[in-house]
Amino acid sequence: MKIAIITDAWEPQINGVVRTLKATTAELRKLGHQVTIFSHIGHRTIPCPGYSSIRLAIFPAKKLTRDLETIDPDAIHIATEGPLGIAARRWCLKNNISFTTSYHTQFPEYLRLRLPIPLSLSYAWFRRFHSKAISTLVPTASQKKRLDDHGFRHVKVWGRGVDTAIFTPNQPQQLDYPEPIMVYMGRIAVEKNIEAFLSLDMPGTKLVIGDGPDLDMLKSRYPNAVFTGSKSGTDLASWVSSGDVFVFPSKTDTFGLVILEAMACGLPVAAYPVTGPKDIIQEGLTGALHPNLKIAIRKALQLNSAACIDYAQQTSWTKVSTVFAGHLRHGRACCPKHSILDPEFLKWSA
Repeated sequence: MKIAIITDAWEPQINGVVRTLKATTAELRKLGHQVTIFSHIGHRTIPCPGYSSIRLAIFPAKKLTRDLETIDPDAIHIATEGPLGIAARRWCLKNNISFTTSYHTQFPEYLRLRLPIPLSLSYAWFRRFHSKAISTLVPTASQKKRLDDHGFRHVKVWGRGVDTAIFTPNQPQQLDYPEPIMVYMGRIAVEKNIEAFLSLDMPGTKLVIGDGPDLDMLKSRYPNAVFTGSKSGTDLASWVSSGDVFVFPSKTDTFGLVILEAMACGLPVAAYPVTGPKDIIQEGLTGALHPNLKIAIRKALQLNSAACIDYAQQTSWTKVSTVFAGHLRHGRACCPKHSILDPEFLKWSA
């Protein structure tokens, strides 16, 4: 099957969306599929407001149309709701071609943290964007329920995996820090709620791995925490596996790929009982969920790493990618004719 994946999130970004798409693409190719990624690369771009390191394609429709017509894919998956996703959606509707979408990020909640935009308005926009998809893929059952409750249709679960060849407990950094070592890894941004972790009055060391727009502010505000900056691959795994517990303070993630990666490194996870963590963490076995993050950390520190490693090793990208391909096959039938195109989407993708 010739598969086209359209995404506004791509390298050099380092985040869960990019890692998910890269891992899925690699597995799909191993399964014999021809996969082409359509990203901002090759387009004129501008920096994303609030994230200058993220580049967004501007007026991508002409080139994207030409590229899609050249490869003539059997299946189209629109991974993001940015300029490229909007342009791809328009092209599919105009040409009566079916497509699937995915909902990786709780953007309505993210926007609400930065701007006074009502959640109902944001959800209405995203609901309309995904409404013409044969299926909208989400990573967890609780995220499916959330979108179902907001009026989304045809929502299906497409889980996540972990590369256990990279994320292992075998080569930890030798750190000379006060114990216990409490680890956070991920994007350093307001939506990750990292201050809920850093502001806790607890003995030990708070180790923060990652980069993002709030890094300098948090380093200044919490000088006693250890900030490593961005890490990747086996180097990242070595830093994570040096910890005693992984802390996931986000309340707005749809999954939390880093949770699985931390488990594969042998760390039990402390988190809030929200979408993402509550779908992954086995309470009292691989982690602890509690509205009070300090209590969750204390409980998680009492757990054994073996159960975490065992759980992570059962979540392969091969299995996850097979599910993804199955949703694409289901969506290959042509869409019904659409006599009216959404004007607000057309003007963004001109």
